[in-house]
Amino acid sequence: MSNSSTRWMTATFLTTALMVAATAGAAPKETKKPYPHYWLSIATVNQSMPGMPAEMTGMAGLFGGKSSFGPKRELLLQLESPQTTPEKPSAQDEIPPGQKMGAALPLVTPKVEKTPHEQGERRPPEQYEKPKARMLIYWGCGENIGKGQPKVIDTSKMGMAEFGQAFSGRTPTHQTPPAPRKGWTYGEWPNRDDRTDIPADSSLVGAHRVKGNYTIDIPFSLDAKRDFMAPVEFTSISSTAGTATKVDWKEVPTAIGYFATAMGHNQSTGETIFWSASEVPETGFALLDYLTPADVSRFIKDKVVMPTSRTTCTVPPVFKDAEGAMLQFIAYGEELNLAHPPKPKLTRQP
Repeated sequence: MSNSSTRWMTATFLTTALMVAATAGAAPKETKKPYPHYWLSIATVNQSMPGMPAEMTGMAGLFGGKSSFGPKRELLLQLESPQTTPEKPSAQDEIPPGQKMGAALPLVTPKVEKTPHEQGERRPPEQYEKPKARMLIYWGCGENIGKGQPKVIDTSKMGMAEFGQAFSGRTPTHQTPPAPRKGWTYGEWPNRDDRTDIPADSSLVGAHRVKGNYTIDIPFSLDAKRDFMAPVEFTSISSTAGTATKVDWKEVPTAIGYFATAMGHNQSTGETIFWSASEVPETGFALLDYLTPADVSRFIKDKVVMPTSRTTCTVPPVFKDAEGAMLQFIAYGEELNLAHPPKPKLTRQP
């Protein structure tokens, strides 16, 4: 099969992570107490198939469903507070009018259901069968496949430690969002009571205030750099004379970096093919997620993440014999970290 007939599906993710941390006051270091944390994780996602007419993307609605194609805004709100859970925990984020989702979003505490412990029947351990797979790893934008490629991963010829090492890539900074934990109270949106769809013209810009019976008030404001990002718009996905695939996109105004990966499968050989836009060997599995601006800057210097000045990448002809390929593209956004009350500025003594 030639590359010109390769079927492409694109899944684009534009993400920005915001964290607002509230402190109860400036306590002495020796008596420092834990304080509430509030996170907003914001994303614009888009799934499409090149060549599909725009009107086709909404056809699921005709059958009472929701289309998985087309731009979609996502929001995850998470609050944790170092207080034991009250009998009726209640918290909410009072949102600006431009968000067009009412006056506030409820931050509901998940119900913890205790399941009775049952003594299980002791069974002999299952026999472990080593997985058999052959994977080809490619990287870099260009008309031709780069030297020294592909990197071959054959599980039949390596141990599990070797397999894990072969698939390892860059490690982003570990981030720990709020979550349910002992001795603390946790609330989130969306939740079991409210899963309101986010309007296409919704905006987070403006004043917010988190209030509840297990947290202090957390007022904060968001600017346009921390709003929902514009969806990725591919201006062209076309085959070249050399059976590569040229991908062009519009610049995303508030992005700070881009990264792309693709995956396909060769049915005749049973090989799975991976590719990333990195200029150096990189699987990129850990990079399709929220990254800190410092990590984005570091990975741009490492020539793994593309700078925002780039708006084109040619996928070499690594998928010419595959039945199809899925392209994943992520544009990283800004981050915001706040404390309330604001931390006092350090003054230098003469």
